[in-house]
Parts: sequence; C-alpha cells; structure tokens
Amino acid sequence: MGPKRPMRPEDPVEAWRGPLAPQSGDTIAAIATGAGVGAVGIVRVSGSAVPGLIKAVCGRTLQPRWATHTAFCDALGQPIDDGIALYFPAPNSYTGEDVLELQGHGGAAVLQGVLQACLACSSAEQPVRLARPGEFTQRAFFNQKLDLMQAEAVADLIAAGSQQAVRAAMASLSGGFSEAVSAVQQGLIDLRMRLEACLDFPEEDIDLVSEQGIGQKLAALQEQLQAIHAASSRGAALQKGIRVALVGPPNVGKSSLLNALAQAPVAIVTPVAGTTRDRVVQELFIDGVPVQVIDTAGIRLTEDLVEREGVARSWQAIETADLVLLVSDASAHPAVWPETLENEISQRMASAALKEQSQSGLASDPAARLWRVYNKCDLLTQPLQTDARGYWVSAKTGMGLEVLKEALKQAAGWGCNDGGTLFSARAWHLEVLRRCQESLSLAEEHLAASDLELLAEQLRLAQKTLSELTGEFLADDLLGVIFSQFCIGK
Repeated sequence: MGPKRPMRPEDPVEAWRGPLAPQSGDTIAAIATGAGVGAVGIVRVSGSAVPGLIKAVCGRTLQPRWATHTAFCDALGQPIDDGIALYFPAPNSYTGEDVLELQGHGGAAVLQGVLQACLACSSAEQPVRLARPGEFTQRAFFNQKLDLMQAEAVADLIAAGSQQAVRAAMASLSGGFSEAVSAVQQGLIDLRMRLEACLDFPEEDIDLVSEQGIGQKLAALQEQLQAIHAASSRGAALQKGIRVALVGPPNVGKSSLLNALAQAPVAIVTPVAGTTRDRVVQELFIDGVPVQVIDTAGIRLTEDLVEREGVARSWQAIETADLVLLVSDASAHPAVWPETLENEISQRMASAALKEQSQSGLASDPAARLWRVYNKCDLLTQPLQTDARGYWVSAKTGMGLEVLKEALKQAAGWGCNDGGTLFSARAWHLEVLRRCQESLSLAEEHLAASDLELLAEQLRLAQKTLSELTGEFLADDLLGVIFSQFCIGK
C-alpha cells in the first residue's frame, strides 16, 4: 500500500454554507410598487430599526405575521394614510431581517409621505436610509434566504413578458435550477471521493478505477450538465428574446416581410431593387416573446458607395444575429435559390460563433440558425415545392406567416414542453455551464490516459466553476453589478 496523498486546502467536500451577512447596521426603506397611480401602494422596510419604526409610524405594536389595519403617521404624529401593516420578525422574512410592509393607497404623494415618515425615524444608533436597487434581494442572498440563481430569478419574474417566461422564472425561483446544479455538484463530490480511493491505494492489484465506476459516473454527470444547459439556454433565449436578421438579394420582399411581421409600415417598400440602404430594426412581441427583427440591404455587388456600405452592414447583422432568415423570391422564373450566398452566410456565421463562443440560447450550429424563407408565394402559378428547411410565405397576403411566427417563438424557448424543464438563466450562467462541461471533457481525456492526478484536478475545477452559479466564488463587485440591475424596492 502506497502512502496516502495529502488533501489540498482547496479540496473540501462539505456543502457550502453561504456568505456571511454584510456588517451594515443600516435599515433600508423603499417604495416597493411601480411608479404611477394605483389603488394600492407598498412601502417596504428591512433592518434592526423596524421595531422602533413600527411604534413611531403606526403608533402601536404589531402582532408578527398578522395583517393589522392602522393609520400611518409622520414625525409629528399626524396621519398621512391608513392601510394594512405587516410585520415579519427576523429570521422568518424575505430578507432574513426584521421586515415591515405598509400597504396603503397608491397615490405618488401618499407613498412619498409614508416613505419620508419611515426615513425620519433614522438615528445615529439605528440609521434608516433609502434602499439601493435590488438591496432587499441582496440581503436575502447574504442571509442565505436565496442563492444567486434564485435571486436573479426574482428580477426575471418581474420582467417576464409571457407565461412561458413566468414559468421559467418560477422554476428557478422555486429552486429547480439550484437543485439541478446541486445534484451535479454532489455527483462531483462523490466522484472525487472515489478517485481519492484510487490515488490512496496505487499499488493495489485490483482496478479501482473500473470498480468505482468513475468512467460511467463521469459520463452521467456530462449528460446531466447537458440537460441543464439545454433547459437554461431555452430559458435565457425566452427571457432576452432573439435577434433575427432578414437577408437576401435585392427586391425579394425583405422589407415587406418586416412590415407584415410588425403589422405596420416600418420599412419603405418600392418596386426598385436596392431601396433599403441601411438596417431597419424593429422590436416585436409575438405572444409576449421579444423578437428583434433587422431588415438589411440586399446583398449584391454594386458600385454605389452608399449601397456598398449598406451591404457591409448587412454582413455585420448576419454575424451578430441569433437567427438569419435568408429570403428569396419564390415566384422567380426560373426559380433560382441563392446557393452561393447561402454558403457564404453559413461560413460567416460559423466564423462569428468561433470568435464569440456563441452565448445565445439557440443552437450554435450555423445550419440550424440559418432558415430559408420563400416569399411572394401568392404569385406562384405552380403548386408549392417542398423544402424541409424552408418556410413558404407571402408578405402581401399573410400566407404562411403564422407558421413562421410559431417557429420563431419555438426558437426562443416558447412552448417548451419536455417534462416542464425550463430555467430562467443569464448569458453568464450559460458560460459557467460551458466551462464546467469543458473541464469534464478534459477529465474524460485524462481518465482515458490513466492520468488520475490530472483527472482529479479537472474534477476540482469543474466543482469550483459550477459553484459560481450559487455565488460562492463570485467577486463582491460582480455581485454588486448583478443586484444593481434590480428595481428599487426589490
């Protein structure tokens, strides 16, 4: 039996306990409802000054977790409003601190008056200040009420524009994303422990690597990660929408197609080839799914300096788009498909994907991101041809547009129904998952080469990388950026 390999300081296998709460004694207050006049408005307060603030503003004590109808008073004891007061003592609250919610009338002046009454309770011993954007949720994160993925899902739920986006955000907020990631982390911990046995007994005759099933378990973890990446990729695309470029030769109806999708004359349409000289960008919502459609200049060789610049910008749009719709004239006689242009577009998209390690929620394969669209089908005198990769439409009559819209929604994650797996995610989440998959791929290579020390290192890196999703190894300044994107009062 050989000597045991000493454990490294970075080798802990215990579950992470979370960061410590910030050492700030400030109590924070903010209006938690949106701007504008409403029937009900909410002022939220969190921190150690809440019990004293309750007596000052409500003039009474409150029973925890009990809705109490009471007046809200200013610093002079004059009533500002009356409504419902809710008190949630620490640690059983959203932030993990003492929390007070004052639910009154939704007028802007009323809410400002209640907020000022709360801020007036500030003292040197227990300061009360206006909350920064996302600070309530940030405190919930620091007090281990939410992990980072759940915290970000709060903002995604607020911003959700469709029921599918709501479902994805709720799946992450309720812990589905976190649980899936945690299952992989636990699998990595188990795998590292099994590998330790192989490293600690290098002179044993038995094949501990095979006996411990390291290869099979590594493959299973890769499969789990791929499933998480797929679910979160669709959720990311659904949340941020997709960027779609309409490209093709001149005079094939790209601008007409944009107008038909937007149901408004947003682009100039004339019979003259080359009318569009610059990109026209239109934000659309298809059943709540955000879609940015870019109408580009027709791609052709030209001596016109303005049109040449427009063509150059068309290529830029192709390289940055999530989807490229290559539009052709289905009524052309004889029908000519721009194969040379299609090949060049595919090459440009592949090159751009390699440069940027595409972080969109869509397929990275250029062939899957390049769609054929046959326009002007209303002018056909012959039956429609078949093309499994194509969409046959008429921007003039609307024929086939609903099928195309449905496909765009599906590409953005809408309607995903693979067992309900859909996670709200961000681009940086996808990047972390990609890096973790890279480490596991390298681990498989080291396993095949029987280099167990390097295998152990890649497993350690994979576990550390994956823990970034919970916020364990994220820098404080990055956490600040994440929470600053929230609205005030959340």
